[in-house]
Parts: sequence; structure tokens; C-alpha cells
Amino acid sequence: MNRPMNMLWLQSGGCGGCSMSLLCADTTDFAGQLEQAGIRLLWHPSLSLAGGAELVALLEDCLAGRVALDALCIEGALLRGPNGTGRFHVLAGTGVPMVDWVRRLSAVARHVVAVGSCAAWGGITAAGANPTEACGLQYEDDRPGGLLGADFRSASGLPVVNVAGCPTHPGWVLDTLMALAADLFGADDLDPLGRPRFYADQLVHHGCTRNEFYEFKASAEKPSDLGCMMEHMGCKGTQAHADCNTRLWNGDGSCTRGGYACISCTEPGFQDPGHAFHATPKIAGIPIGLPTDMPKAWFVALASLSKSATPKRVRQNATADHLVVAPQVKRTRLK
Repeated sequence: MNRPMNMLWLQSGGCGGCSMSLLCADTTDFAGQLEQAGIRLLWHPSLSLAGGAELVALLEDCLAGRVALDALCIEGALLRGPNGTGRFHVLAGTGVPMVDWVRRLSAVARHVVAVGSCAAWGGITAAGANPTEACGLQYEDDRPGGLLGADFRSASGLPVVNVAGCPTHPGWVLDTLMALAADLFGADDLDPLGRPRFYADQLVHHGCTRNEFYEFKASAEKPSDLGCMMEHMGCKGTQAHADCNTRLWNGDGSCTRGGYACISCTEPGFQDPGHAFHATPKIAGIPIGLPTDMPKAWFVALASLSKSATPKRVRQNATADHLVVAPQVKRTRLK
């Protein structure tokens, strides 16, 4: 593309948390970063100065082809209620439901990007009884369909690009947009759920600072403990697809590093786990949610062996809120 990629960002049913996260991008000049990457921001509800009438004129120009719409970014779930009318969310000043605007704009956009798990699967907005009939752009939880339908493809030939997360890491969003702007993003760069593979081919477990405790199955028993949070505290880091512990948030932290269990917020249905977020459901003392691709029998055998071999230092530190026993000082030279 010889010109900047025109990006339009609209918000639907959600909290705006992905936009707030985006502003934590590692730059002192957010607008300059977009410009340097060849991205032209047509409009964003929090970052743009243009008012309602100017936005409506812009949308009409996009639909008519007077302004090229290269990337349509949707943040928040699509509200189809009540009774499929979409009238729960009408774009101010137009009298037209947001779902209708999104359908029409998606039909002319070169790329369609779902920013956050609400836009991807329905997310928190679709939790519980879902009275607003919230859904994602191309998924309803893990079921293909959503607002645009399972067969939807944008003008580029790609399905909706699901930059899932609650919220999204700013790097996930910017890296996706930069790759699209540089024409370096294709179907092979998406995982089976339409997420960019550069972060979705990782697990939150990778790089977790609690991995030594995990290896020995030395588990935390309360929120302030240093141990692994999988066995008792609801952590799903061994199942959640994201690079949160290798691409740190604000350059410094992650949920698990802050003492909070991973709730698998990049996955469909995370909002309704069927149990408290801070609890690990078990059958016969064995966690129901086991590490990805690991047979249950192997895990049980490995866990039993690991627990029997747990060093005293690791066992004591696991149930403390600070380092109680330091590693021994020993020579490591092979002499």
C-alpha cells in the first residue's frame, strides 16, 4: 500500500478498557507511532476531536467509497437486542443501530479487526443471561457466527482478526495493525479462532515467575502466597493462549506476577467459567482444567512424583508471602 492505511475505530457494548490499555503503549507519542507505521487514524471516540456530525459524514464517505476504509476496528460486543432489532445501542444522532453500521462498514472494509474479547466472542458483555443479546463480530462464545456470520470475509479475503483479551495488550493491537498496514499479515498468521498467532501461539504459563513452584506442584493456598496458583487458586495460565509473561504489561508486570490467577481472558467463554474465578474446580482432588495437550493420567503421575521430590525450600516458600528460605550457595563448576 503506497498510502497510509486508513483506520476507523468504533466502540460498541463494552467498558472501553481496550482503548485505555492501548494508551499504555510503550511510546511518548502515540499519534506519531501510528504515523510512522503508516497508519492514519480516521476517528476514535476518545482520541479524535471530530464531533458527531463530522463522524456521520465520515461514515457516509466510507460507505460511498469516497474515503478508503482499510481497517475497521470494533471494540465491545455487538448488541443485537431487544429481539434482534439492535435498538439497545443506536449510534447517537443517526437513529440507526450500531449493529447496522457495523454490518455496512464491514462490507466495504479491507480488514475487520475485533479489539478485545467482547468484540471477538461477546465477552463480559454477554455474561450470564445475556439480556442485550450481545455477541462477537464473527463468534458467539466459541461458536462461529456472531454478527457477521461464519462465512464472512473482508475485502482482503481474511475473516475477522480477533485480537482477543480483556483488555488487550497494547502491543497485540499495534503489532496487528502494523502488520496489516505493511501487507505482512495473511490467513496463516491466524490461529483456529482467528487470533494473531504471534501472541496466541504462546501460553501465559510461558515465562511465569512461579514456574519452579509449578514444576514441583508446590501450591499457593491463599492470595498472598508465592506458590503456583493452578492447584487451588483458579489459575489457567497453562491453558490460556497469550504471551502475558514474556511481553510484560507496562513493561513490568502481568496478572500472575501481581499475585492474581490467570482467568484465561483471551479465550471464548472465560466470563462464565462455572466456578469462582479464584477457585480451582476438582474431581477426586484433581483439577478439571489441566495443561494444554497433556493427558490426565500423565499429569497425575507427574504431579505425584513432583510433590514427592519438592525441596524443602520450595515447599516453605510456596505458602509464604515473601522468600523464607533462600537457595543454597554451592559450587557449580564440574570439577
